[in-house]
Amino acid sequence: MTKSKTVYVCQNCGAESPKWIGRCPSCREWNTYHEEIIAPANQKASSFISGQVRRKPELLDNIKADEKNRTATGISELDRILGGGMVGGSLILIGGEPGVGKSTLALQLALSLKNTTILYVSGEESEEQISLRAKRLKNSNPLCYVLCETELETILAHSEQLKPGLIIIDSIQTISTTMLESSAGTVSQVRESAAQLLKYSKVTGIPVFLIGHITKDGTLAGPKVLEHIVDVVLYFEGDNNYVYRILRSAKNRFGSTSEIGIFEMAEAGLREVNNPSEMFINQHDEALSGISIAATVDGLRPFLIETQALVSSAVYGTPQRSATGFDIRRLNMLLAVLEKRAGFRLGVKDVFLNIAGGIKVSDPAIDLAIVSSVLSSNLDIPVSREVCLAGETGLSGEIRPVSRIEQRIREASKMGFKKIYISKFHKGISLKGVEIEVVHVGKIEHLVRGLFG
Repeated sequence: MTKSKTVYVCQNCGAESPKWIGRCPSCREWNTYHEEIIAPANQKASSFISGQVRRKPELLDNIKADEKNRTATGISELDRILGGGMVGGSLILIGGEPGVGKSTLALQLALSLKNTTILYVSGEESEEQISLRAKRLKNSNPLCYVLCETELETILAHSEQLKPGLIIIDSIQTISTTMLESSAGTVSQVRESAAQLLKYSKVTGIPVFLIGHITKDGTLAGPKVLEHIVDVVLYFEGDNNYVYRILRSAKNRFGSTSEIGIFEMAEAGLREVNNPSEMFINQHDEALSGISIAATVDGLRPFLIETQALVSSAVYGTPQRSATGFDIRRLNMLLAVLEKRAGFRLGVKDVFLNIAGGIKVSDPAIDLAIVSSVLSSNLDIPVSREVCLAGETGLSGEIRPVSRIEQRIREASKMGFKKIYISKFHKGISLKGVEIEVVHVGKIEHLVRGLFG
């Protein structure tokens, strides 16, 4: 009998060491090495792929690929992210924080694909728990099979019998293969299980959805190689205190990584938000100071969002700076520009900023709206509700041009805004059929005179 060997593996990057190390020399993380058992070489021969016929080299000109070979998921926002639907034989990874709605999205996908056999594999929940969630979603699919199993070989054996059109694994960290003696969730198990599922998906042409956990630093749990193995990496983002969820594509071999999908968490599951501008603009009965509307773009999708600011006298010695949904360092930079270039003494005042809806915005075009809301609160003069803004603020107080300005203007016009402020350095803008007044400004002073007189 061959004696088993042990090795220490970094749970963050997958680096191996014959002995325990306090700090990983590869990723520089502390206390990430754990002991794992290496299976004897003769035990690694058992695999689903071992019985498959080896493929022969093919001439590239003789290979026929159909661009229309995509399967619609029944969820339009998910189809948008995937580039039009699922590609046969693709391996798709969805990651997100606990409670954000990954399992709900996966189950909605299984129930939305009508006339398609679905194999939903859960290693975390029982059949009764999944049934209760399905009843809450108020949807059904008579061809959806549920399997509560964590052994990869058993899952593949059931898949061979069912011949499903889609396999959903919830989650990849709970799956283990008998080829390795380490426990489920370790680097070697996650890597080997994902590799076997990739081979199975490519050979059979069955798309596979994997759900992955997120570590405390916001990255997908398991080795970084997991993201290289899969074809598509999707991140499901959201705050438990808000109802909005954003699905982003970090990697997509079959489409663009610039698209986003927006969902609203409701009692009956995730609801698609087809017009996010209506969701992120609050309706007020009266004009209020400190509020302005920004025409922003996330990926390729334009939408309008409300920025809220509160400027007050500093009660304590040191003025406070607080930002929700926006980079606090960029806020400090914008306040310094207003004080240096526009003459507003904000260094002795508290400034609080909030992006409505609970989402995080990194688009530099929101600078103009933030500056306007801060000045509106400081002067206690409301910005007209028929005005929106799109522009980046430079350190010298100039208004810089931003990308996709035509899409931003058309979105503002569609939402009923009468005027939009943009940089005067935009050239060659085509606005046929757009009923909105475009105001070009070059510096912060011109913006102040235009908004507040």
